[in-house]
Amino acid sequence: MTETAHGPGAVHAPGPAASSRGSKAVGISIAAAVGGFLFGFDSSVINGAVDSLGSHFHLGSFLSGFVVSIALLGCAVGAWYAGRLADGWGRRKVMVLGALMFVISSVGSALSFSVLDLMVWRVVGGLAIGVASVIAPAYISEVAPAKGRGALGSLQQLAITIGQLVVLSSNKGLAGAAGGASQELWFGMQAWRWMFLVGVIPAVVYGVLAMRIPESPRYLVLKGQYDDAAGVLERVSGESDPRGRVEEIKKTLKKESHSSFADIRGTRFGLHPLVWVGIIMAAFQQLVGINAIFYYSTTLWKSVGFSESSSFTTSVITAGINVVMTVVAMLFVDRVGRRRLLTIGSVGMFLALLLTAIAFSQQHGTGANVTLPSPYGPLALVGANAFVVFFALSWGPVLWIMLAEMFPNRMRAMALAIGTASNWIFNFIVTFAFEPMTKLVGLSWLYGAFAFFALASFFFVQRKVPETKQQELESMTGDTYRRPGPGQGPGPGAPVAEPTS
Repeated sequence: MTETAHGPGAVHAPGPAASSRGSKAVGISIAAAVGGFLFGFDSSVINGAVDSLGSHFHLGSFLSGFVVSIALLGCAVGAWYAGRLADGWGRRKVMVLGALMFVISSVGSALSFSVLDLMVWRVVGGLAIGVASVIAPAYISEVAPAKGRGALGSLQQLAITIGQLVVLSSNKGLAGAAGGASQELWFGMQAWRWMFLVGVIPAVVYGVLAMRIPESPRYLVLKGQYDDAAGVLERVSGESDPRGRVEEIKKTLKKESHSSFADIRGTRFGLHPLVWVGIIMAAFQQLVGINAIFYYSTTLWKSVGFSESSSFTTSVITAGINVVMTVVAMLFVDRVGRRRLLTIGSVGMFLALLLTAIAFSQQHGTGANVTLPSPYGPLALVGANAFVVFFALSWGPVLWIMLAEMFPNRMRAMALAIGTASNWIFNFIVTFAFEPMTKLVGLSWLYGAFAFFALASFFFVQRKVPETKQQELESMTGDTYRRPGPGQGPGPGAPVAEPTS
């Protein structure tokens, strides 16, 4: 799969057919997106193990929530430093580092003997996932041609959803084979330990693939390897004038080699307005409550009367819906546009979450003794899965596409790191608060709050989010905000990324 070019002659050799170049871009993007698979794996592996961890380590609701969510603090730190590491070491080496840390985390979590060392290994895994969550979308946006960048960028979210589906299916199989997640399976180890250990397999695959893909052309330009960069652009991205594109990248990267807070400063609370758009978009993606579904769905459905086996099955079905709708989003994101998908998703999520909140308003009992009378149990299930449908169609994949492509080159690495760190911080807040808040205010109020944020996200997209469909990364200046004219996207007052003159 290696596509690196060496020497000036590599650029002038006859290029492959357009379909061949397209397949190379897809193959390379899939390899990079395996980091998203690890992201999805880590976000859901705890789903099947959380009840067993609570009983094994005698955790209360506070510690149980903290064990689930502490990895997200590591994710935020990993995301913060990933951009600078990638600029210094290269995208591929940082991917390999992330794979190695995830292997260590998976083995350590599986063999943990106390809640303290389990939390340490969860943080290590979080660092790995934080790195992967930044590097994968950034790398894909840098190697993908503009006309297909949205679909290829969506591979990150598709890989996340496939990771969630695979690990939930794996959890179900392991728990079923052992007769329960807390029961011994092989070599005297409980099933929940094997749930963590399975993560070694995709981590090793990710590391191997990362060593075989070409380096990002923008990183190669940053390091002065212009011939290699032109070769990658021609062979992978299908550039008809690769040397001309190298010159464009050189111009836009002049400041990026010294990326600092000065590049993202602005008049609004010290940051450039576009950076704030990224931060708030990343926050909204978590504040609608998607990870309340994927971290706690098995526990949630058990609490309303499902058996452990049925709860695992329901979680797998939800993950499968997530995968299918992410594929649908990939088919439409470059045709319909980013903003339109986001607005459709916001409205759909609001209605689905509102239905779920109404269903849980009829609950009887609290904590582990919650029940839903007919027909509210099925309504809650329909609402939760409808929410996943609209999330996967819109905010799931589109956020990562936007964070990777809407910032100017001079601030992209720093702004992407800040936006991704924001996503992980709000992921931590929602995940950590979910279990205690279910006991404090109840699921109806929680889902009502998620519905409120879904509605607020609609108005935010209408007013603040730029359309970046089919624009080259070098055309994103981020310097001007204006009302769109005819054909420039829906919604009054929406900022757009203006092309350079």
